[in-house]
Amino acid sequence: MTWSGCRSVAGIVVFIALAVASPAAASGGGGTPLPHVTGPLAVTATSYPFGAADHTLVPEDLSKVGYVEDEYLVSGKANVYSWTPPAAATVRTPNAPYTTRILVRRPAKASRFSGNVVVEMLNPSNRFDLNIGWAMAHRQMVRNGDAWVGITDKPIDVVALKKFDLARYGSLSFANPLALDDPTNCPNPVSSVDSTTASRATEDGLAWDIYSQVGALLRSRDSDNPVGYRSHRHDWRGGHGGHQVAAKHLYGFGYSQTGGYLYDYINAIHPLDVARNGGHPIYDGYIVAVAGAGFVGSVPINQCEAIPKPGQPPLQFSNVGVPIIHVMSQSDYLRALSVRRPDSDAPADRYRHYEMAGAAHATPDELNFSAAPADIIKAGVAVPPMNCNEGPRSRFPSRIFFDAVLRNLDQWVRYGISPPHADPIATQTTGTTTTGVVDQFGNVVGGLRSPYLDVPTSTWFGTSTGASFCAIAGHEVPFDAARLQQLYPSHGAYVRAVAKDTARLVAGRYITGYDGLDLIREAAQANIP
Repeated sequence: MTWSGCRSVAGIVVFIALAVASPAAASGGGGTPLPHVTGPLAVTATSYPFGAADHTLVPEDLSKVGYVEDEYLVSGKANVYSWTPPAAATVRTPNAPYTTRILVRRPAKASRFSGNVVVEMLNPSNRFDLNIGWAMAHRQMVRNGDAWVGITDKPIDVVALKKFDLARYGSLSFANPLALDDPTNCPNPVSSVDSTTASRATEDGLAWDIYSQVGALLRSRDSDNPVGYRSHRHDWRGGHGGHQVAAKHLYGFGYSQTGGYLYDYINAIHPLDVARNGGHPIYDGYIVAVAGAGFVGSVPINQCEAIPKPGQPPLQFSNVGVPIIHVMSQSDYLRALSVRRPDSDAPADRYRHYEMAGAAHATPDELNFSAAPADIIKAGVAVPPMNCNEGPRSRFPSRIFFDAVLRNLDQWVRYGISPPHADPIATQTTGTTTTGVVDQFGNVVGGLRSPYLDVPTSTWFGTSTGASFCAIAGHEVPFDAARLQQLYPSHGAYVRAVAKDTARLVAGRYITGYDGLDLIREAAQANIP
């Protein structure tokens, strides 16, 4: 049988499974309450979403790829949790009202919708919303017809949003359910962003139920589902409204600080979701990126409880029940060595660990696809620098790995096709110091590979010096002309070497075919040697 035939059969099996699933699975909700939805919010020349695709540093016209963008307000009640790992979380304060916003990008036509939704807690590390998941993997999302939903999840970002457009965002609220004179409202709140910005009037810990409730909404047949497509056929009740086509698969995405959020969410909240939804998870799989152990390996579950105490074992992922792909970069892998664990294909413990050789943590793309500098300034926040002391942030395209990771996660969930294995970056220890093993060009050995290291023209560093996040921005040092001439006697020799390496990586499913073609085109256009 051909692959396409296998895929068709697998699709039928998935369809049947969805059709006979329990009501909790079909609705995506069960015991998880659905939030109230307002929107889509109007867009005008003077009022538009913060971080809208056409108002980013590198503006995108989503209509050219058949996509639309909408923004909604979502409101509900969230529990504030307490947590002592490794047990699941317990409720500290119940039913705290909240209002936040979600940004939705989806195919304009139902016929293009894959049924997948990538759900991202927007990264607040710069004190405004960064849509890093979209930045890293939107090429795969668009090619596959996936929807993307970004959630404002922290009070610090609400401050920026209200400064940006108070009329649009004035109702957003992460209010602390505990009164200021309540003794359990701790006098020195902690924050995953910066404790100097923490306020006793707000509560960081509302994020967890918001993430669950938005996920339940996206799975639901509710008419307010922002990724639902209503058919024009008569529905089963005899009405004329048709039926709501909801999401089939939800994939959680977290990067850096929000990767740390997923460590908390998966270990502390995911088990609660499964229990209260009749054994069905809200999220079908997770991509946890550039976070682990000593590098944002967890965050405070609420603003009165610090992260797990020093000396406690770092949080791991074990027997979660849905696939997890964990990705580290060259900037941060040494601080997460203690959470390296074997890959697994066991049904209850599907897991892959990857380390991206050559790739930096803080990339240009996360800023290219975030709000335009003028909008960041209007939000009252400093524009993060693109340059460090050594030069521009590393241009290494981490997207080539994330496109493949998202595709492989989807095939793992839908068809049971296991992702490839990859060696971690090689290390060596001298005394108490562990470093990466490097080759003759100064590039690390092992990890996820690419022509940038296999057919090198530069030395790639994961760290730099300078302001803001330069320590994890990385940079490259290009080879001089003499070395290039020695390595590649002709331009054709260089292009052939890149093409050969790329073909191997595409065949192994470490990168996608379309990214592979881009790598070969880039090599063909390069002035090498």
